[in-house]
Amino acid sequence: MIQRIWNKTKYLRPTQTIALGFLVVILAGSLILSLPVSAVGGEGTSYIDALFTATTSVCVTGLTVVSTADHWSLFGQAVILALIQIGGFGVVTIAICGMAAFHRRIGLKNRILIQAAYGWDSMYGVVKLIKKIIVGTLCVEGVGALCYMPVLVAKDGFRGIWESVFLSISAFCNAGMDIMGNNSLADYAGNYWMNIVTMALIILGGLGFLVWWESLRLIRERKQTNRSWKATWSKVSLHTKIVLTTTLVCLVSGMIVVFCCEYHNMGTLGAMSLPQKLMAALFQSVTTRTAGFFTISQVNMGDASSLFCMLLMLIGGSPGGTAGGVKTVTVAMLFFAVTASIKGREETRVFHRTISDNNVKKGLAIILLSLTIWFVMTILLLVLEDGSFMSICYETMSAIGTVGLSKDFTGTLHGAGKLVIILMMYLGRIGPITMAAAFMTKGKSDDSIHLPEEKIMIG
Repeated sequence: MIQRIWNKTKYLRPTQTIALGFLVVILAGSLILSLPVSAVGGEGTSYIDALFTATTSVCVTGLTVVSTADHWSLFGQAVILALIQIGGFGVVTIAICGMAAFHRRIGLKNRILIQAAYGWDSMYGVVKLIKKIIVGTLCVEGVGALCYMPVLVAKDGFRGIWESVFLSISAFCNAGMDIMGNNSLADYAGNYWMNIVTMALIILGGLGFLVWWESLRLIRERKQTNRSWKATWSKVSLHTKIVLTTTLVCLVSGMIVVFCCEYHNMGTLGAMSLPQKLMAALFQSVTTRTAGFFTISQVNMGDASSLFCMLLMLIGGSPGGTAGGVKTVTVAMLFFAVTASIKGREETRVFHRTISDNNVKKGLAIILLSLTIWFVMTILLLVLEDGSFMSICYETMSAIGTVGLSKDFTGTLHGAGKLVIILMMYLGRIGPITMAAAFMTKGKSDDSIHLPEEKIMIG
C-alpha cells in the first residue's frame, strides 16, 4: 500500500513531494480529529478547530484553539501524539521506514527525497542513518518519559504515565503541547528536575540528528585514542561547530536578556528566588527556540523581552532536527558573510574554512522569504483580528517559527485568523524555500549564459 502511494509521486520533484506529504497527513489528521470519538463527551469538533489542531501537531508548533488536556478524549490525544511524532520525524522518514518494514527496495528517488527532507549534502548511507535516527529518537523519548514519571505519577497517579509519554515526545519534537492542564509547565517553574529534563529534550531535538552522531562518534574516538579536547574539536565538522557555537550563544544571550529585563517584573520573575529566576530565564531562552512550553507568563512579559524572544523564535533550532525557524547555521553564516563584507573580504570564512557563495545566497533567501511571509501575514492578521500590536506580532512569529508561544491570543482567533495561522504554521514547517521550489515550473537553465556585468550604488 505504501509503495503504491509512493509511486504516485514519481512525477513530482522532491520539494513537491515533501510539501504534499505534510499536507496529506494534516488533512487526514483533521478528519479524524473532527470525529465525535476524538473529543470528550462524544461531541464532534468543528472542522476548522480540528484542522488547526492537526496542523499545529504535524508542524510541531503548539498553538492551540482548544484545550489539549480537556477537549480531546484519550483517542483524540493519541491521534495528536501520533501526528506530533510524524511531524517530528518528517513524513518522508515515516514513509521510508514503512517501506523498509515491508522489505521494499529504497531506490535513488527515495534517497533523493531523504536528502532533500534533511538538507544533507550526500546520499551515501542515508537509509542507514534514517534507521539510526528512528532508534535514537525512540530511546531518547523513552528515557525522557521515565524521567518525568516520578513527578507526574506521584501527582496524577496512573494517568501520570500517559502524561509523561506525551510530554516527552512533545518536548523532543519541539511541539510544545501537553495534557497536564491549561497552564503548560508554569506549575513546575520551581521544579528543577522537570525544567532540566524538558530543556534537555528540547535542546537534543533542536540540535539536529547529524550533530548527535558526530558528537557521539568523536567522544568515542577520544576515549579510544586519549586525544585532548582541543584536538577533538579540530576534528569536528564545520556544520557541527557552527551549530554548537551558535546554539550556546543564543541560549546564554536569551537567558541574560530575559533575566535582566524581567528581574523586577512581578508578573514573571519578580516573585521568584534568585536560583528560580535563573532557571526560569534559561527555560524561556530554550523554549523560544521553537519548543512552545512556558514556565512564566508570556502575557506579562515586557516588550523588550518579548522582542528578543521573537528574534530567538526567528532563529529557531538547527538543520536536520525537529525544530523550526530559519536555523542557527543560516543566521551564523550570514553574520560571518556580513563581517567579511565589512572587512573587505571576498570569501566568507568560519573556523578556518570557506563557505560557498551559493550557500550564503540560499541563506539570505531563507531569511528574506521568512521575514516577508511574517510581515505580510502580520498585516493581514492586524486587519482581521482585534488584538494588541505586540500580541499579534508575537503570535505570527511564533507560528512561522513553529514555536507555539502565545500571549493568550490564539484562543481569541476567528475563522479567517485561524486560517492565516494555519498557513503560517504549514509554511514554517516545510520551509519557505521548499514551498517556493515546489511551485516553481521546470524550464531550461540559463546558468551557461553570462550577461554583461554592471555596478550599482549600494548604501
